[in-house]
Amino acid sequence: MLLAGPLTKEQVEGLKVFDCSQPIPLGSREYFEYLQSRGVTHFKVPLSWTQILPAGLPSRPQQAVVTCYQTLLKQLLEVGLQPLVVLHGSTVPDDLRSRYGGWESQELGEMFQLYAEFAFQEFGALAESWVTLSSLEELRDAELQNALNAHTSIYRRYHQLFPGGVLSNGDRTILGIDMVDMLRSADNIPESYLHQMDRSNPQTSSCSTTYCKTWSNFATMTSSERDVFLNESFPVDFQWATSSESFKVEGGWVADGKGETIWDRFGHDGLAFDNQTADLACESYHKVDYDVYLLRGLHVNTYQFSISWARIFPSGHRGSQSVKGVLHYDKLINALIESGIQPVVTLYHWDLPQALQDNGGWTNPSIVESFKDYADFCFSKFGDRVKTWNTFSSPWVVSHAGYGTGEHPPGVKDYVVASYQATHNMLKSHAEAWHVYDDKFRKTQGGKVGIALNSDWAEPMDPSRPEDIAAADRYLQFMLGWFAHPVFVNGDYPATLKTQIEQKTNECSLSAPARLPVFTAEESQRIRGTADFLGLNHYTSRLVNSSDGGCTPGPQGVGDFLAHVDPSWSSTASDWIYSTPWGLRRLLNYISTEYLNVTKVPIHITGNGMPTEYSGDTLNDTSRVEYMKSYINEALKAIHLDGVHVQQFTVQSLMDGFEGPQGYSERFGLHHVNFDLSDRPRTPKQSAYFYSKVIEKNGFAPRKMVMSAPELTNNKANQISSIPPSTVPSKAKAVWRKFSSQTNFQRKLYHYGTFPQGFSWGVSSSAYQIEGGWDADGKGPSVWDTFTHRPGSIPANANGDVACDSYHRLEEDFYMLRALGVKSYRFSLSWSRIFPDGRRTSLNQKGVDYYYRLIDGLIAHNITPMVTLYHWDLPQALQTLGGWDNADMIDIFNDFCNFCFATFGDRVKFWMTFNQPYTIAWSGYGLGAIPPNVRNPGIAPYRVAHNLIKAHAKAYHTYDDKYRKSQGGLVSIALNADWIEPKDVNVPREVTAADRALQFKLGWFAHPIFKNGDYPDAMKWQVGNKSELQGLPETRLPSFTEEEKNFIKGTADMFCVNHYTTKIVSHITARLSPQSFINDQDLSEAEEGDSPTTGIDNQRAVAWGLRRLLNWIKEEYGDPEIYITENGVATDITTTVDDIDRVFYYKTYVDEALKAHNIDRVKVKGYVAASLMDSFEWLNGYKVGFGLHHVDFTNPNRPRTPKRSAHYYYQVIKDNGFPLPDDEKILYGEFPKTFNWSTASAAYQIEGSWRAEGKGLSIWDKFAHTPLRVSNSDNADIACDSYNKIDEDVEVLKKLKVTHYRFSVSWPRVLPDGTNNHINEAGLNYYHRLLVALEAANIQPQVTLYHWDLPLALEKVGGWQNETIVQRFRDYADVLFSRFGSRVKFWITLNEPYIVANLGYGYGTFAPGIIGKQYIAAHNLIKAHAEAWHLYNDKYRATQGGIISITINSDWAEPRNPYKQEDVDAVYRYLQFFIGWFAHPIFNGDYPEIMKTIVRKRSLAAGLPQSRLPEFTPEEIRRIKGTHDYFGFNHYCSVLSYPVDLGNQQDYEGDRGTGTTHDRTWIESGSFWLKITPFGFRKILKFIKDEYGNPPVYVTENGISERGEVSLNDLHRKHYYENYINQALKALVLDGVDLRGYTAWSLMDNFEWAAGYSERFGLFFVNRSNPTLPRIPKDSASRYSSIIACNGFPDPALGPHDCLNPGPEDTPTVTTTENIEHTRVPATVLPLSTVDFLGLELSTQEAEVALYVIFAFLLVSALSIIFVVHRLLKTKKKLKRAAVESVKMDRM
Repeated sequence: MLLAGPLTKEQVEGLKVFDCSQPIPLGSREYFEYLQSRGVTHFKVPLSWTQILPAGLPSRPQQAVVTCYQTLLKQLLEVGLQPLVVLHGSTVPDDLRSRYGGWESQELGEMFQLYAEFAFQEFGALAESWVTLSSLEELRDAELQNALNAHTSIYRRYHQLFPGGVLSNGDRTILGIDMVDMLRSADNIPESYLHQMDRSNPQTSSCSTTYCKTWSNFATMTSSERDVFLNESFPVDFQWATSSESFKVEGGWVADGKGETIWDRFGHDGLAFDNQTADLACESYHKVDYDVYLLRGLHVNTYQFSISWARIFPSGHRGSQSVKGVLHYDKLINALIESGIQPVVTLYHWDLPQALQDNGGWTNPSIVESFKDYADFCFSKFGDRVKTWNTFSSPWVVSHAGYGTGEHPPGVKDYVVASYQATHNMLKSHAEAWHVYDDKFRKTQGGKVGIALNSDWAEPMDPSRPEDIAAADRYLQFMLGWFAHPVFVNGDYPATLKTQIEQKTNECSLSAPARLPVFTAEESQRIRGTADFLGLNHYTSRLVNSSDGGCTPGPQGVGDFLAHVDPSWSSTASDWIYSTPWGLRRLLNYISTEYLNVTKVPIHITGNGMPTEYSGDTLNDTSRVEYMKSYINEALKAIHLDGVHVQQFTVQSLMDGFEGPQGYSERFGLHHVNFDLSDRPRTPKQSAYFYSKVIEKNGFAPRKMVMSAPELTNNKANQISSIPPSTVPSKAKAVWRKFSSQTNFQRKLYHYGTFPQGFSWGVSSSAYQIEGGWDADGKGPSVWDTFTHRPGSIPANANGDVACDSYHRLEEDFYMLRALGVKSYRFSLSWSRIFPDGRRTSLNQKGVDYYYRLIDGLIAHNITPMVTLYHWDLPQALQTLGGWDNADMIDIFNDFCNFCFATFGDRVKFWMTFNQPYTIAWSGYGLGAIPPNVRNPGIAPYRVAHNLIKAHAKAYHTYDDKYRKSQGGLVSIALNADWIEPKDVNVPREVTAADRALQFKLGWFAHPIFKNGDYPDAMKWQVGNKSELQGLPETRLPSFTEEEKNFIKGTADMFCVNHYTTKIVSHITARLSPQSFINDQDLSEAEEGDSPTTGIDNQRAVAWGLRRLLNWIKEEYGDPEIYITENGVATDITTTVDDIDRVFYYKTYVDEALKAHNIDRVKVKGYVAASLMDSFEWLNGYKVGFGLHHVDFTNPNRPRTPKRSAHYYYQVIKDNGFPLPDDEKILYGEFPKTFNWSTASAAYQIEGSWRAEGKGLSIWDKFAHTPLRVSNSDNADIACDSYNKIDEDVEVLKKLKVTHYRFSVSWPRVLPDGTNNHINEAGLNYYHRLLVALEAANIQPQVTLYHWDLPLALEKVGGWQNETIVQRFRDYADVLFSRFGSRVKFWITLNEPYIVANLGYGYGTFAPGIIGKQYIAAHNLIKAHAEAWHLYNDKYRATQGGIISITINSDWAEPRNPYKQEDVDAVYRYLQFFIGWFAHPIFNGDYPEIMKTIVRKRSLAAGLPQSRLPEFTPEEIRRIKGTHDYFGFNHYCSVLSYPVDLGNQQDYEGDRGTGTTHDRTWIESGSFWLKITPFGFRKILKFIKDEYGNPPVYVTENGISERGEVSLNDLHRKHYYENYINQALKALVLDGVDLRGYTAWSLMDNFEWAAGYSERFGLFFVNRSNPTLPRIPKDSASRYSSIIACNGFPDPALGPHDCLNPGPEDTPTVTTTENIEHTRVPATVLPLSTVDFLGLELSTQEAEVALYVIFAFLLVSALSIIFVVHRLLKTKKKLKRAAVESVKMDRM
């Protein structure tokens, strides 16, 4: 080989090596021919890294240079010279050094590898001989090591690409072989390097054991050779995993019937660190979504978790199966698969059901069958989705620590027998589980079953002593071989283990230290080969020496060895884990040889990790990063260099958890869990980001930057055709006509549906708000830098100098975006980071590189970049020129845009020129509130907006003319707009004002761009007129020339809008002075006062405004494609991760966008949530946050923690909207034929006649006549006058077609003084007549004995506080049973005793108005009920044959945050203190245990001698329990519950400790407490079934109220009944609830207790303005009647049902009853949908219109009279004044 070259640039720059920065020198070909003629065979061609890849990235080469080198190489080949291509010398180019550092930087090595691969791809076909680095003598230590590492990786990659080529790292000429070194002699190359290059001659010795051979292969390595880093990739199908274990993370230790485990018992016995328990742990039982979110962020493709045996089978046996436990794992597995993550399930990770341990646990042979059955169940339930199973994880720990040393539960200290017996049974259990899978499931499921064994690596303490080598071997046999040998070799324990034990048995005849069970031949045969892979849990190594263990039990004693650690090994928070990564490679080699030669299966590393302390800098876990990096690399070496078949690497663990005896004091997690907070927030540590990067690169090889740019989508402009200018007001005013008359029900009715496929779901940020690095790497200052550095500008002098530090934390931002699952990410470019002084001449390449990395990273994760060119952070240098008030900015901005389009446009396809130009113009140059803080409200905003519009148009045309054809992107501008609602939509001037407000805010910019190139006429008219009135010679609003108009119009490819809130406006005449953009509009603006407030003043959450705004844009701007580019809500700084208000905000706002798309056909193409994370919020600094992720700005690491809203938004994205949930789907079907259909009333609410015919006073008579007790001072003196209107009431019941009617008897009407000393026959006669009339109508009575109207005489002696009332009530019941029992077969003792006790005697808001005595009252109510029941049962049941029970009311409760255990617990308390308070004693005996415990505990803590909750005697418990024939149940709505600590407040609320709220999507009623929540009805019926033994249930009340204006078209009530009754049908049919009847509350509008007549529940409207109190049917009455007629919900798919088409109404007779005589009078009964109105038969709608017409006539008449009277008085005053003046004249 004769070598010449290289070519020099002597014609250009002396003798410098030619680098293709200039054309190839003339005559070069002739020169090459000359060399070839002189015998030269090769020519040296050094490549220039700097010239080829000036940015360092293969995606952006300098193509001219590449072509030049290709030409040069071709010339050489053409003349017969072989090129010897040199990739690089060693000196790092300055540009690259400034970005990545020198060779001491691994990042530079990675960049060099990228460069090398690029060179191979471009020039590899033209050259067969290569040199990587040619000047290694210049490098030292770490520099040399990194260079050699880079060379090694390049070497391997080259030979993958070109198997026959030659690659070296020096300049020594060797021909005909593969060159190892060309610059240095071989003896100067580190031995480790040679070792890596050639493994064909391993060291050998005379070793005979696998251990010795394995150890010998590595024994002669120096530490530097051993630790050399391998920059290579893992196999393409490698599984990257992280893990958790059920008892460490799940919590929910007794949730949903879970059984107790041995770890529960261990924690509760105070055996863990600091008495900690796993009761809550990480709350993963409730936080499946949270955990899977972390996994998506991590980028793992596998998640290994264990199933809690006791959660599936609480007792350990199949007979105790927990359905909800199974559902939990179903949910987890499904969530993983939906996120593209494969579940790996461990059947047993140490948490044995305590019930099994009570029978001996793993020492009892019967457990084998139990485990087999458990495994069988899991395979059958989950095996369709789970394809990898571990039977056991680290069973050695169970045997050793659980049954040997007793450090772990069950705490058995028996290393002689129990430990070995446990192992024996676990091995047999494993084998049986494997065979179950193999025999029953493998063929259909196709999965794998293995076992995860733990093992240290053992290194001989003294390598020169054969005894220590043998001891190390024994160490492994006693740890790993104990389990691995039976499974993977021969079905029996290792010979070494058996020999040692046999030897010890012989030596220690009196006290053998170990008794090893023996496998039968059949058992060995069944165990051998029962694994499809070997799982390995490995953490550390030990130095082992030989010793005499004597007769001491345990592995060291029996095994005759001692284990040690090297003091130089890096320690961790655990005293047993030391970082020794090289041990992993050696252990993998050992396993591969020792165990997998027989059973050829792969290795799964199923656990590897280290703990850190629980205090200190928990997030910046650099020690874990180094640990992981080293251990993963050792696994890589085992694969690449040793050929070990490793398929999976699992980092332990996903998050911090309960670490057994160490409790929470040791943290293994990649994510920090704050166990001090009830939310258990999970925050990624630096190790999580490191691991995600390893996974992304699939190892450590340089990343291949093969970017697939988005496809060209828009090669032609989407310019919207010119639209005529807007009228004044605009035609879009139709939007107000369309929507403003909606009722609250119509407005809030939730819309279920989805967006189309391809909908763009995004999240946003902006440069100044998140990047930080305000002066990093040459960035110039922006106006916001200048502003925030001025003290006092921002609260707490906050600024964006660091902000979220995204400039340095891109990986952390990518993590969040991956986890969210967004399709797009909107961010802005910092102009001053790219052009520090605002102009191209100041180009800052490092700023450009940052955005390269951001954009490339997004595309790599399939996230579309949505780039805003200007988001308010103007370079300060440009502001000194006047900023946007200077027209020169138009060209300057265009130059910036031009650069960005050219630089990033190959990958960015969605551009926005400006964000919220309105804010720039008005807040920046008008108000002066934000930079540049110019305060010139009358003129500057208009000038600035003018320049912004023109700048936008120019940028658009630049893209359109130069880039669209090749790049195919979209360009627009992001405008902002509130929705504007007129104060009174019926006043034209107010509608015009609202339209004008929108034109001034949105139309200011949208009208020129989307319509005709000019401002809206409303704006021109207003500003022009104001200017003229102000005496100005011309309008303050600048004008566009015709040329400018044509240039501007249509300069947008889509409509981008930012929206946050809605305002109410009204017309005013504003001041002329001072001149102001605001005054020009002539309107006043106010908040929408009915909507929730947010963290920012005047920015209420008014979701319905978004739909209207989108409709207005559609109408006003020609139906464009719309992207909602910002929408979000601020919460204050105290709200961290549990941001329920943000959840509600997105839940409502996104649904309004969905309505606009699906119902209104608005072309909504995308939605962007603002924002990705909390950030610098402009003038609010860090006081509020908009983020889906919480950022801790007090921590220099700026940790990002997902909020609840992040998980919610992910779900919305995954579902692509809001698919109809199962709860909302209608169930078609019928109720049983015997089903009772009823409606209800109550005596005091309807009867009136409060003093008639001897009736006594009730507590409600007194309460209603007490000032300020009842709304509007209403009372029930007359009520609905039902005492005198039996006939009318029965007629409306017949119209309804009910089978039953529930009413109550007025106790004081029957027994005026409450006792049976005086019975009022007149009162009894009223009820007798009612019963007779019902019987005649074939309607069955349901009679309530007590519905709250206690005789006042009884209250005077204590009422329900006085125990004597129990007997009084029994006496009263006796009267009714005896008088009416022949006709009444359905009795209710008490209605809603909860209300009586709590509102009447607790809060005092109902009669009798007593405070704080609810427990006593409730106690007597329960006993009174029981006595009445026993009376009926003993005295009347046999002859009367009726049924009797009590009606209990309750809301359903859901946790406010279903992911929090404390909210789940609050729900339980809420229900037990509500429904359980009364149901539990009656159905189960005594008060709920939780109620007794809490009240007693709090009472004693307050110094009371006993519980405030009275106790039942054993005799009373027996008498009360079972006093029911059915469960009477009243239900109206549901609540969201959460814990509240009221301190030492000694009352019911303090005891219950819960607060309630509601979901904003729940529709309101006329009652503040009642929201439409049908789903809860089914759930609480199921709760009653489960809690109280599935009793027969009669729903005795259910309904909804309204208030305010009367409408017979009560849509909300129809909706309520349809949905609630359908949920009742689901409870009956799907849940097996024994539901017997349903009662609608109420028959008619009546006196609603403390609300008076302001709330109306009736199916019939009672016109109280008419003295006859007519009952007029509402539309809901007709709907309820049809449901009754159909006995449910006929399936429309089966065709029309007869019940929906009733025949002509008959003319029945009405029975009236007066005293004892019965007279039948024919009466015309109108159809249900018809009413008698002034003698006319009209429909309800016609009657409603007629009422309004009459009202209007009356109003006009009244106004006319007032007008006439006014004119007469005015005329009279004028005449009087004239007379006075006349007198004055006379006096003069």
